[in-house]
Amino acid sequence: MTNRSRPRVFSMKPGFAERLRRCAALALAGAAMTAASQQATTGEPDADPQAPPARAVVELKPYTAEYRTTARGIALDLTRKLKAGPDDSFTLTNGGKILVVGFYEVSVFRVEGTRVVPQSYVYQGTGLINRRREVHFTPGSDTIRSLYKGDWYDLPYKAETLDRMSQLEQLRLTLLNDPTPKEDISVRIADGRKIKDYKLLFRGEETVQTAMGPVETLHFERIHDDPERKSNTWVAPSLDYLMVKTVHVEDGQPVEVILTSATIEGADQD
Repeated sequence: MTNRSRPRVFSMKPGFAERLRRCAALALAGAAMTAASQQATTGEPDADPQAPPARAVVELKPYTAEYRTTARGIALDLTRKLKAGPDDSFTLTNGGKILVVGFYEVSVFRVEGTRVVPQSYVYQGTGLINRRREVHFTPGSDTIRSLYKGDWYDLPYKAETLDRMSQLEQLRLTLLNDPTPKEDISVRIADGRKIKDYKLLFRGEETVQTAMGPVETLHFERIHDDPERKSNTWVAPSLDYLMVKTVHVEDGQPVEVILTSATIEGADQD
């Protein structure tokens, strides 16, 4: 993480469902947050007595979030859920459907301190767009297995690599444990045939109007190699850094996703 001062008619085109998935799973687009590890007080004689005590790790909380996404005048409702399992494991699901086009995706991962350790990711298009993607992480392996357009690829493993979904929870975990969250962020994702590194620039604090009322957010922009592509995401500190809004522009077509309701650990935030 690099420190930085604050600064129609319904279309059946195959790319439509893919764009919805990209934007819905974007939440800062696309991968791994590099967080400084928390150091425990050693108690050694040369330890600085004035040093602040180690901060307790703030853990992820399960949630259910509902979103409305719009593209080409078409609206689609999405449901994203994070569920806790045994041994610090989690399952994150996301999906929605309209008429004969939809998608469903699931990511399974563990949490070690402030680090998300991904295990598997599966995306399945439904209806007319029967497209499937998979990413599998094997402990101790130097490769990541990735299914893309019917072919399997062995991607070189790099530290802090995540999948499209688990990176969303790494983002939350990083920001929850960062005393100065208003900074640029580096992300790394295993996606298709490549390992991709992205830069997310902090653009400032903004109030976003939602069905839940106004929500105070932090605004991040993902930098693309293609200047015609733009991705912006807003996350809410008051909602454990849940994604509140994303706007992704590609081929001149904007896709917007905005939060409509959220429940975090049983406390309804509507």
